[in-house]
Amino acid sequence: MMKRGLLFLIFSFSCFLITYAQQTNNVVDEVIWVVGDEAILKSDVESLRRDPSWTQIKGNPYCVIPEQLAIQKLFLHQAAIDSIEVTDAQINSYVEQRINDFVLSAGSKEKLEEYMSMSMTQIREELHDRYKDEMTVRRMREKLTEDVKVTPAEVRRYFKELPEDSLPLIPTQVEVEILVLQPRIPDEEIARVKEELRGYTERVNSGMSFSTLAILYSEDTASKTQGGELGYLGRSDLDPAFANVAFSLTDPKKVSKVVESEYGFHIIQLVDRRGDKANFRHILRRPHVAQSDIDASLLRLDSIADDIRTEKFTFEDGCTYISEDKDTRNNHGLMTNQKQTPDGGMMQTSRFEMSELANLSPELARVVDTLQVGQVSDPFQMTNRHMKTICTIAKLKNRIPAHRASVSEDFQILREIVLNKKKTEVIDEWIRNKQKNTYVRINEAWRDCDFEYPGWGK
Repeated sequence: MMKRGLLFLIFSFSCFLITYAQQTNNVVDEVIWVVGDEAILKSDVESLRRDPSWTQIKGNPYCVIPEQLAIQKLFLHQAAIDSIEVTDAQINSYVEQRINDFVLSAGSKEKLEEYMSMSMTQIREELHDRYKDEMTVRRMREKLTEDVKVTPAEVRRYFKELPEDSLPLIPTQVEVEILVLQPRIPDEEIARVKEELRGYTERVNSGMSFSTLAILYSEDTASKTQGGELGYLGRSDLDPAFANVAFSLTDPKKVSKVVESEYGFHIIQLVDRRGDKANFRHILRRPHVAQSDIDASLLRLDSIADDIRTEKFTFEDGCTYISEDKDTRNNHGLMTNQKQTPDGGMMQTSRFEMSELANLSPELARVVDTLQVGQVSDPFQMTNRHMKTICTIAKLKNRIPAHRASVSEDFQILREIVLNKKKTEVIDEWIRNKQKNTYVRINEAWRDCDFEYPGWGK
């Protein structure tokens, strides 16, 4: 009772200061909600209202956004109790991904800065804090629902009771095979990159900060803004070649030898160890691929495609014996789509929705969209998941038209729907119970809302 009274006093005093500021035409911000011992400010709402990811919200943003922030604070409080954490590496990677999405939506970095009224540095800093909270909330939700299961009988029973026109519509899906050549990189170009990295090592040994060099020169966009730091990761979270060298480091003052991974060439420095996880900083440099070498690979692929079309050998045999893509070569070129399921596991399928393929490679999606089933594409250039330039021909193996889901054909998708429904019910119940035991105070001007969870402040 004493704590609740103190919070009410703080809230009332804050409102008094705001009223005074309003009377003196000096308004800077305003406390609109208090949840537990955390305040929600009007500026928090305005900031999210300008965020491109919130522009499509349904309902009044001045009702929806404060409530979502309040719910977030319930989860964050529980996460602190349960010691739920996320790494900087995970946050930075997500921030860079979202910034790229925002830039694409806005049209340019300059337009995004104008829209957000912030510099790119300020946008990154704000997104880092916001996504740290969002990712922590996601981890907390996963923990709350980790024991939720669903049986095949539950899936069949749930969808048996639905009318056919209420069954989910499965978008068009495709199965794609690719045959890949990696453009030749001259030995002198590889030697140049290695020498460049050795030069950075010498500068570190002479007293210059590794972090500063990473900010200036690393080509890993996700970590360079953090001075090359990756956050606490285990061996399995890293490229095997990188991990072998990184986890052999014992002295934080030393810099590793130059190591080659699927992403390029690195030098690495140990930051700290925590059990079987460690934090490293690194500098990544990629050899430059000359246009002449890209053209040579495209020309060779053009000849290979002609041989396949004249049935000298099959596309699948070409993938097995010619392709230089480790991920698909042993699968006759067939691409696999790894998707996270609602229970936190991974589902592997050969089917891609076109939006999923576009997220993986816009270049590949554009080509596949023009192909007929069984058709082999002309050669084209694309960037793979390791951010390397590769040359490719693609074959559309199958196209599954959009259709109403059926238990026999789309069981895994339907299982995810039922599982997600059960988890949502668990989360809803948790929020309602948490509301009853958490102090909430809402500014009078912000109460006239049709909230998703009506129990706030009661």
